Amino acid sequence: MEYILHLFYGVIMAYFGLISPGMLNMTALKIRINNGTSDSLKFAFGAALVVFIQVGIALYFANFFNRNPHIINVLKVIGVVVFFLLSIFFYKLSRKELKPNSTNTKGNYFLRGIGMSSINMLAIPFYLGISIFLAAENKIKIEHPFILLFIFGAALGSFLLFCSYIIFAKVISKKVAFIAKNINLILSLLFLGLGILTLFKVLH
Repeated sequence: MEYILHLFYGVIMAYFGLISPGMLNMTALKIRINNGTSDSLKFAFGAALVVFIQVGIALYFANFFNRNPHIINVLKVIGVVVFFLLSIFFYKLSRKELKPNSTNTKGNYFLRGIGMSSINMLAIPFYLGISIFLAAENKIKIEHPFILLFIFGAALGSFLLFCSYIIFAKVISKKVAFIAKNINLILSLLFLGLGILTLFKVLH
């Protein structure tokens, strides 16, 4: 059961972490509309492959911190800062009007997915903060083989999220402004709540 739970937490973390309309999701949607399902799936697979690596890096650092308990308080403070920054980031996104670009795209979509996902600078801090929080709440174990299951789950969750945008591309493209505003506001409040909760635990 623990194995399944770690896979599940990885899927949920990545799916809802990427659910907000952003660079990767909107590109997958744009490719689906302009070029078809096959090319958009290639892009999604390339992007998800990078997520696998990014989560692996985040878990490596989380494991390092876990093995050095003398810096755990510093780590918790960093977690508070990350959550508050994410809250501000998603709040600002909720204030922006986002529309999918209708320009035709050409090239190797798998490599494009790898390239665009690689420059997502928010990814590693996000996965690090969430994994540390889940570990502190005893939801996951930062040790093998649980780490690999969690990482695989995150890659799978990101791919499923991209597929959701691909499948519902026409519906989402018509309501992207409404969806972006509300989802980003919800995520902003969620990370604000996590930041306050973590700060409360640090102070007590």
